[in-house]
Amino acid sequence: MAEQTSFATDIRPLFRDRDIQSMRSSFDLASYEDVRTNGEAIYGRLANGTMPCDGAWPAADVQRFRSWLDAGALP
Repeated sequence: MAEQTSFATDIRPLFRDRDIQSMRSSFDLASYEDVRTNGEAIYGRLANGTMPCDGAWPAADVQRFRSWLDAGALP
């Protein structure tokens, strides 16, 4: 059975402390509930390169986030 992507292990570590601070007014990137609830909006920003503010994520990390959402956004 393939290992499933989880917020705690795979997604949360992608958000650096400065990402969490800079996006505080829009999303709480340290919070599973907030990231799950706003996942599509966060994905949109990651996919178009407007988040994080200092440069786009590598395509593999954006795909990891998308896959996490598509698989049910496990904690």
